[in-house]
Amino acid sequence: MPHAIRKLAGMLVTLVIASFIIFAAMYAAPGDPVTFLIGNPENMTPERIASVRAQYHLDQPLLAQYWHWASGVLTGNFGESFKYHQPVADIMAARVPTTLSLVAYAALLLTVFGIGLGVVAAVRRRTAVDSLIVSGTTLAASIPSFVLGIALVALFSVQLRWFPVAGIGGGGFGDRLFHLTLPALTLAITALAIVSRVTRQTMIEQFTSEHVEAARATGLRERFIVRDHVLRNAWGPIITMVALVIASMIAGTVAVETVFGLSGVGSLLVDAINTHDFPVVQAVLLFMVVAYMVVTTVVDLLLPILDPRISGKVAAR
Repeated sequence: MPHAIRKLAGMLVTLVIASFIIFAAMYAAPGDPVTFLIGNPENMTPERIASVRAQYHLDQPLLAQYWHWASGVLTGNFGESFKYHQPVADIMAARVPTTLSLVAYAALLLTVFGIGLGVVAAVRRRTAVDSLIVSGTTLAASIPSFVLGIALVALFSVQLRWFPVAGIGGGGFGDRLFHLTLPALTLAITALAIVSRVTRQTMIEQFTSEHVEAARATGLRERFIVRDHVLRNAWGPIITMVALVIASMIAGTVAVETVFGLSGVGSLLVDAINTHDFPVVQAVLLFMVVAYMVVTTVVDLLLPILDPRISGKVAAR
């Protein structure tokens, strides 16, 4: 319990610091928000400018503006969009499900194929299969996600016509899953090398441990050794890396959603930056930070349960 309290307290402090940096970055961005709010240069009268500054608290010091924004965030009020003139919370609520669905689908693909390829490479270490998996996943990871997305669209959507070019689909769960397949593959493929390589390396280290040698000496079959003695003891680093990659995928949706025309948080961020919609930019960046922190913190708290050896280390600190 003390470890959980320390983690949550650290998460809260990090969130406060991150939120201030996000707000200050928007404050220091080039251009005056009043210009975008008023729009028509003919309306740029001193009275109008003063009215807009007072309405959006732009006439107050930075810390006062931050406190007003942060106190609103705590109640679910992220301000009003400069472009859409709607509450940012409503805009985010309409976009978040698409992004979470995409990340969840990609996370499933990443976990299954990333760990699977890593296990095969470890079992077939120092063979042609091992070299092929390592080189193939490394090559895939070196391709930028937007380039890979365009290539997948050109091949599977335009040439073969197996998948739709863009959009989320208007049907039920199956139709949504069908439309998200190529975007999810794009997200997952670029991260396969990290997970598969960590899985491979961690398992190879376990293969040389004493308990594995003892299991072999008893005549236990190799598949049971891999399952019960190698993979089970390698779960800690593997799960940690999978969690870190999944948490970072939310930021990766920026390029993928733009390529595939998905109305998610990532494409919303790109649109908000291009139109200087500062309240939306702040909300999206804060959402990404919170999502990353929640995923990594939850995994850190669950690891001692999944691996009892870690709980002993945590208790000793």
